[in-house]
Amino acid sequence: MADTRPWAIFLMGPTAAGKTDAAMALHERLGHELISVDSAMVYRGMDIGSAKPSAAELTRAPHHLIDIRDPAEPYSAADFRVDAISLMRQISAAGRVPLLVGGTMLYYKRLVEGVANLPSADPTIRQQLEAQWQSEGLLSLHQRLAEVDAVSAQRIHPNDPQRVMRALEVYYASGRPMSELWAEQQPETFPWRVLSIALAPRDRGLLHQRIAQRFEVMLGEGLINEVAALKKRNDLHLGLPAMKSVGYRQVWEHLEGDYDYASLVERGVIATRQLAKRQLTWLRSWPELNWVDSQRSDALDQVLKLVRESGA
Repeated sequence: MADTRPWAIFLMGPTAAGKTDAAMALHERLGHELISVDSAMVYRGMDIGSAKPSAAELTRAPHHLIDIRDPAEPYSAADFRVDAISLMRQISAAGRVPLLVGGTMLYYKRLVEGVANLPSADPTIRQQLEAQWQSEGLLSLHQRLAEVDAVSAQRIHPNDPQRVMRALEVYYASGRPMSELWAEQQPETFPWRVLSIALAPRDRGLLHQRIAQRFEVMLGEGLINEVAALKKRNDLHLGLPAMKSVGYRQVWEHLEGDYDYASLVERGVIATRQLAKRQLTWLRSWPELNWVDSQRSDALDQVLKLVRESGA
């Protein structure tokens, strides 16, 4: 039987690979409607460090799910799924194609696979885990996760604090491993046919160069002042998802006096490289993924060809 589900496009890739520019070009050429898949861009006032499109770029190519939360309000993958599906239904009903662009791979995964019946975030448990992270290190938390939920520990990288702490939080709040709760999730058919495209440089060294250059540019554009303004607020702290974002945490700690400017640059670049590595690990396991080398001069033409050949 022919698949009559409407099309959706996922434009994925590691940080600093040029996804936003490609998405805006697709919007202009094909009229596809853009939905941001970025866990930092959802927050207002976090513009420089998230590489958020400028006001002029957003006028040229509007994105949904940018600037929809205050940094003091946590936004989860489950929240994203509700918002994204609602928008995708509206876009498809209007006869257009939703184009989801960004590098928060967990958002894509939850969108397609659904959300298990997991307990809500527990601030008390999270604070205890944060304290343990600071005093004993992230490896200690990952080792504890291996003791209570070996399946999740094997799946979650030891350098991924958000997911390590979330898995432990679920265990402490429910008394059951998160992997067990996920195993009970009933599979469902995603309501869209998906064309998945990964935009990434074939040469990892070039990606590392671009990451270092972009972090220096962010600092030159005023990232420290941006974080300083957020830090002045009484309701923001490093325990919030927004402030854990790569770049923001490092600048916050620099402003706290934890290390000097040179160390800030080094730590910011290293953290961004680690993020890119995790994103690429996710992508390598993504089904039916079409890779496009972002360093090719005809990369956009390659993306357009994939879209047109699919019929999306």
